Amino acid sequence: MKIYYAPNTRAVRIVWLCEELGLDYELEMFKLGDASMRDPEYLKVHPMGRVPSLDDGDVSIFESGAIVEYILAKYGNGRMRPDTASPEFPNYLQWLHYAEGMIMPHVNILVVETILLPEDRRNPVNIKRSTKQLTQMLGAVDAALEGRDFLAGEFSGADIMTGHACTVAARLGADISDKPNVAAYIKRLNERPGLIKAFAT
Repeated sequence: MKIYYAPNTRAVRIVWLCEELGLDYELEMFKLGDASMRDPEYLKVHPMGRVPSLDDGDVSIFESGAIVEYILAKYGNGRMRPDTASPEFPNYLQWLHYAEGMIMPHVNILVVETILLPEDRRNPVNIKRSTKQLTQMLGAVDAALEGRDFLAGEFSGADIMTGHACTVAARLGADISDKPNVAAYIKRLNERPGLIKAFAT
């Protein structure tokens, strides 16, 4: 498998997943904003010129959530995903998709407003609103983690998706001071060798 990767992007999720599963992979490395990501050849891999994308033989797929589901379905052998008959399966689906549906839109705004835009073009109203919304979105995660280490029973693809999103949200300034379950969750995940390697790649 080839993972198209740039540091500090959603591509971290895919390297993390492969590390957790012990899968071999190669990396096609970019830096965020590389002009080569807009080359016609790469646009055939990802039409928006973004990462992650995955090549696996004749399969080419983009979008981190889709890649996580694909890898688990093809190579997971039942690992990191509850059986469909399990009472945890609905939780798994919910938290697998919560990351992109509820957390990452606000992360995207904060990345643009605090990192990508020059200071004179940043909008403090957008920054304040998204930071507040991000903090609220993590409240639901905190409640779901009450009395448990992971979002769907055992460590799963849902933690790859939403755990990564929680980590990034906290790094961008979301207030987790009143969310002890999220704080402990982030610490627990960030001590996993697979995530350490993925962030260091």
